[in-house]
Amino acid sequence: MSEPIRVVLVDDQPLFRAGVAAVVDAQSDLRVVGEVGTGAEAIELLDRIDADVVLLDIRMPDVDGAEAARRLLSPERAARRPRPLRIIVLTTFGLDERARAAIDVGASGFLLKDASPEFLVAAIRAVHAGSAVAATGDLAALVRSGAVPREALAPPAGLAALSDRERLVFDAAIQGLSNAEIAARLYLSESTVKTHVSSVLSKLGVRDRVQLVVLAHRHGLGGGG
Repeated sequence: MSEPIRVVLVDDQPLFRAGVAAVVDAQSDLRVVGEVGTGAEAIELLDRIDADVVLLDIRMPDVDGAEAARRLLSPERAARRPRPLRIIVLTTFGLDERARAAIDVGASGFLLKDASPEFLVAAIRAVHAGSAVAATGDLAALVRSGAVPREALAPPAGLAALSDRERLVFDAAIQGLSNAEIAARLYLSESTVKTHVSSVLSKLGVRDRVQLVVLAHRHGLGGGG
């Protein structure tokens, strides 16, 4: 049996944390490994423990969620972790300026704090698998809707440097396909797809698939855009 997804809760309201913890711990494949009430405490905790997904309140009294996300996802900290850290921003106000800022620095999306328990646990599993999530559905749909504005001027820098095969992988990745699904579509091995995805991310200057989706749809590329 695989290890459960390790979740850290960051919110300054103890009652809210307790409710979310109860929902998460009721799932056999999820486990809360830490709870803190401030952004500063989250940074300190995650420098000490290994976690997979952070549920991060965007509005906190000391270090807000956007700044905490920036520090947690910094290249220096990422290099010390055995696997990527995924962050879901929790907000009461939808995709406001702070939530946008957190997504811009690498958060995997956002959820409203009144999301259903079913949606919450599905979102944790989705970001752990490398997908993007949003209160209104997947992040690609959110960008297409205009909630994340496009910069439909010139194609993103680096697009012309992609090989024909990399462009096919790029087109599939921004539709939300997993490596296994891309491999099946393009008749490639999963390891080959993983190599192509890494090359695409590097050439386009983005850190992960979430940023790739945002970049692509801001420029009106793919996914029905």
